Amino acid sequence: MTTNLFKHFKSDIPASIVVFFVALPLCLGIALASGAPPFAGMIAGIIGGIVVGSISGSQIGVSGPAAGLAAIVMSAITTLGGYENFLVAVVIGGIIQIIFGIIKAGVIGYYFPSSVIRGMLVGIGIIIILKQIPHFFGYDKDPEGDFFFFQVDGSNTFSEIINSINGINLGATLIGALALILIIVWSKYLAKKAKIFTIIQGPFAAVIIGVIYYILTQNNATFGIEKEHLVNVPIPDDFSSFLGQFTTPNFAAIGNKEVWITGFTIALVASLETLLCVEATDKIDPRKRVTPTNRELFAQGTGNIVSGLIGGLPITQVIVRSSANIQSGGQTKLSTIVHGFLLLISVLAIPTLLNMIPLSVLASILLIVGYKLASPETFRKILKLGWQQYVPFLVTVLVVQYNLLVGIGLGLVIGVIIVMYKSYQNSHFLHIEETDSDHHYMKMELAEEVTFFNKGAIMRELENIPKGTYLEINLLKTRFLDNDIIEILEDFIEKAKNRNINLKLNSKRGVVENPESFVEFFNNRPKSKLSLK
Repeated sequence: MTTNLFKHFKSDIPASIVVFFVALPLCLGIALASGAPPFAGMIAGIIGGIVVGSISGSQIGVSGPAAGLAAIVMSAITTLGGYENFLVAVVIGGIIQIIFGIIKAGVIGYYFPSSVIRGMLVGIGIIIILKQIPHFFGYDKDPEGDFFFFQVDGSNTFSEIINSINGINLGATLIGALALILIIVWSKYLAKKAKIFTIIQGPFAAVIIGVIYYILTQNNATFGIEKEHLVNVPIPDDFSSFLGQFTTPNFAAIGNKEVWITGFTIALVASLETLLCVEATDKIDPRKRVTPTNRELFAQGTGNIVSGLIGGLPITQVIVRSSANIQSGGQTKLSTIVHGFLLLISVLAIPTLLNMIPLSVLASILLIVGYKLASPETFRKILKLGWQQYVPFLVTVLVVQYNLLVGIGLGLVIGVIIVMYKSYQNSHFLHIEETDSDHHYMKMELAEEVTFFNKGAIMRELENIPKGTYLEINLLKTRFLDNDIIEILEDFIEKAKNRNINLKLNSKRGVVENPESFVEFFNNRPKSKLSLK
């Protein structure tokens, strides 16, 4: 295990540094967007990297505080009467997630259509791009971790972009643009010239240049960057004040019904977001590895228990950091674990240095991540697959801009409707064998599985059978008939007599001409369903 963990350390270590720089502002920003102490986001990022990363079966997934839970956290802190009471709900949520893993609820993750998962990835990519444009121009009124359309500062995604254009900070924009160009040139050209440019990642070099730029221009009125446009990590005075940033749950609130409701809500939403992210991350993993979902729920639950016990936000696997990990060449969970240790070391040893990083530089890194998730090539591929794929895809992309889970849910509903429609179309095959002046010879073949979805199509075909027809209903391929279909066929036997239709039933149980009863033909009177084996 240890050998495998360090097998790709030459790729994993550089990737972990990039993930660290992506995670740092997001941990702080999500905490601010949630109405929680900034250090709570750092705790969640550290636990998500070290604890969840160690237990998880995902090789490239990264966990930490999630923007999708920010609204729940903000509301719960107020409702439960304080952050300490809320932490009890986080611990309860973690316990419930472990139970989900034990009862194998992770299988739910396999039932989301690929078109919806791709739509989620593209939608999140677009969100990242739109949300980072203001930060790129040095307009930092909204926290980095706020990914909602309607923002905590009262603006929305588009009004924030307009405001940023009217409030451009020259120094932040200049170094942001320089960082963006450097990252692109680094990956497209320099990485192909020498091995050193693959070991040291472009985003890391961009951050170093950003810090140097801040130091050199901090006294320049035109090109300098004010502190409000820099990373803002809490700086403890000493180790005691560092420990003072941790918060313990108030377990006296465990008898509060609202605490349990919040705990279950956290477990449900965090599990769903994790399973969606696992599915999406596995899809963009170059090595196409499959994450064990039940183990992932167990790992997430363990992480949430630990995070809640020491004052951290709820944790899920998160697509932004996972995508950055994959795009930076991460191969194993070592990159995830190391990024967690880097977060821990940074807040202990170099918070002052971290607070010299311009947010516009980090925005340039995230713009690249967003573009790769929402590349035009993805749109072209989906559009070529037909309307059954691109309709749920486009709906998910659009609605995700407003709400992640609503977008996924609506995309899933549309996907199910399309499946029902195609099932309606493909329940049977009716064709004319032979026709003369007096008679029609027709044959209806039923599909392998026929359910109530197919009820309307089969009823319509049977009602349109002309009088005097010789009709054969072939069930040789049919292995399952829903009770609704059995009732339709039972009723049709009576109608066939009145309409002078000669009926032949053909199945693996035999052939019968003009049967008196469909159910008796199978010598079985089911309560709800009849299974043909």
